[in-house]
Amino acid sequence: MDIKTASSLHRLRLVSAPEAVSFLLLLVCSVLKRTTDFNAVPVMGAIHGVLFVLYVLFWLDAWNRTKWSFGTAALYFALSVLPFGGFYAERKLKGEAEDAVVASRAAAAEGAVKA
Repeated sequence: MDIKTASSLHRLRLVSAPEAVSFLLLLVCSVLKRTTDFNAVPVMGAIHGVLFVLYVLFWLDAWNRTKWSFGTAALYFALSVLPFGGFYAERKLKGEAEDAVVASRAAAAEGAVKA
């Protein structure tokens, strides 16, 4: 895996958990708006909107660089619209990045042995 691919996965990982937290907080604010006089929906909506747009942009970049199958890309997008999906996406992306590091080290070691 090259550095640009690794960094695109890292960016997607970094934004997935905050996006999930903002989504959960937006849901809480929506309930509070309807049950109390507290209305933080405009602020949380804007924060969540920015984080969601960043997630989608980073998702598109990661899909382009990693050459995921349509199913894998669709899974990561679906996880962005589920309340706890961002946390799951972050864990999957972490595992994928670790697997890629192991594979690249194995390939480098194999290349060094052949040389």
